[in-house]
Amino acid sequence: MKLALPCACIARVAAFLAASAALACAPLAQAEEVASVNTNFHITGSDRVVVEAYDDPAVQGVTCYVSRARTGGIKGTLGIAEDPTEASIACRQVAAIKIPEPLRQQSDVFTERMSLIFKTLHVVRVVDSKRNTLVYLTYSDRVATGSAKNSVTAVPMPAGTTIPVR
Repeated sequence: MKLALPCACIARVAAFLAASAALACAPLAQAEEVASVNTNFHITGSDRVVVEAYDDPAVQGVTCYVSRARTGGIKGTLGIAEDPTEASIACRQVAAIKIPEPLRQQSDVFTERMSLIFKTLHVVRVVDSKRNTLVYLTYSDRVATGSAKNSVTAVPMPAGTTIPVR
């Protein structure tokens, strides 16, 4: 007996496998929670907004601060809640900038899961060579659909520092 799967189902499975492979190749996000505030009380754990610091692994001296909502309650405690899509980013020079190796024109520098399987937060670094600036963009995606909600920030290079691009 042969089992026929609808094309939409096959496309979703293919998209899930592609997203999983991309996440496996992306650098691991090493977030450090800087602060959080409660926004909605639940007996089993409150919803909150967290601020996390991410040091750019390829650019020494740049840290990105991402604020985003975290769902509380039983699902949040068990790690199966889907966090809201909204996020905000601010990246700053926090020490002398050193770029040991040439950077890609655009690359994912951080990814973090926002739901059990299907939703991921991304921070993408873009090199603006004309202005000698690093631009950081944050957005979220899902296996089947993404979100247009995003936030952007930029870190200009100090005088005398040129961004090497490969």
